[in-house]
Amino acid sequence: MDDILQKIKTPAECMQLAINCRDRNPDLARGARRRAIELRAAAHDIRTDVELELLKAVYAYEEVLSEKNKRRTPASRTWQMIKRHGIVVAAERAVNRDIEATGYKVLAELGLHDLTFESVIVRHPDKFSSEAVARAKVRVEELAKL
Repeated sequence: MDDILQKIKTPAECMQLAINCRDRNPDLARGARRRAIELRAAAHDIRTDVELELLKAVYAYEEVLSEKNKRRTPASRTWQMIKRHGIVVAAERAVNRDIEATGYKVLAELGLHDLTFESVIVRHPDKFSSEAVARAKVRVEELAKL
């Protein structure tokens, strides 16, 4: 299965594969969505692994929005915040917002629960403020109960 996904070179091809096989092979569909997210994130000029993971989280969130709206939907406000403050500060600000459990549930259903700002912050505590790390840990624990 990994061979199939590694041969795909564009996010559009990945998403078409995910649509085509979601009923027959849900694992392959999840892998195709994840590969699309990775390809979108890799297209940016990134400097660190943390930035890459945060970009993947943004694209995973766009998957949630797209699933909810039944059409491709960009995370416009998130991108504006990233442009204004940078991706690390944007992620810290995002963990201050109220929890949206439905978004997390959709990510989990898509097999992308590890692609949240909170998860990235918990994996890289040295790159974020101690307050953001504490909030992210609490949020991850709350979301795990869903």
